[in-house]
Amino acid sequence: MLEKIAILTDSACDLPRELIQKYGIKILPLKVIYGNKTYSDREDIQPEEVYSRMPEEIPTTSMPAPEEVKNILGQIREEGFSHVLALHLSSRLSGTYNTVKMIAEEIEDLKIKVFDTRTLSIGSGFIVLEAAKSIASGMSLDKVMEHVQKIQSRVKVFYVLETLDYLRKGGRIGKVASMLGQFLHIKPIISVDEEGQYFVYAKAKGRKKSIEKLVEIVEETVQNKKINLAVMHGGAKEEFAKLVVRLKNLPNIQEFICSDISPALGVHTGPGLLGVSFYEV
Repeated sequence: MLEKIAILTDSACDLPRELIQKYGIKILPLKVIYGNKTYSDREDIQPEEVYSRMPEEIPTTSMPAPEEVKNILGQIREEGFSHVLALHLSSRLSGTYNTVKMIAEEIEDLKIKVFDTRTLSIGSGFIVLEAAKSIASGMSLDKVMEHVQKIQSRVKVFYVLETLDYLRKGGRIGKVASMLGQFLHIKPIISVDEEGQYFVYAKAKGRKKSIEKLVEIVEETVQNKKINLAVMHGGAKEEFAKLVVRLKNLPNIQEFICSDISPALGVHTGPGLLGVSFYEV
């Protein structure tokens, strides 16, 4: 029996809209909350709206409600899909994966696999994109799962922030807190470990050197490996444009993606994020 497989992810995958539309990827929006008003990530609130209200107003965020998960799975069923592959941001950073997994176990007339990408932003997006391409090529759900497991272990994410205050206020600082120190001019290059938690990959003195370190990480990788590369930002358009120019023409880059991070992620980083994500192909 031919499998008709839907891809489901969350708005923190940060894939460009044209790729989401091209592959028919279904999106569960995370939530951004100001007081009593709840917004759906990228649907009725955009990144710049969040940054423009900072630091006076810092919203909270939440995962999609169980009812919303049920609704989107119901829509997928009505569209004639028999199988669903749901890929979500790290379960160490959000409850979205666990919520989808719980709801999936209650549904009997769809075969649903739920996958923890153990990363976030375009790192998750790359894994989602690989799954979508594999499905489009005719792969079975089990084979797609095998493929994304291999990709997941190769995807790297690195980013720098203007300030760590927003990560701290959002309670997302984890292992980063252990190095924080004492000096305002020390900027960590933050990555995500094998468990899907933030950690400090390196440190640099000042903003300029932290961005140089991002470039260096990519340059060292492309010397002897072919990679797919993404460059992302959150409220740092000018620096982002310069970073794109520096990186897009490096050798050994097979696919190059530019993206901004979702409002829900931006709540926890504040304006000034620059990041790269890549994996060997």
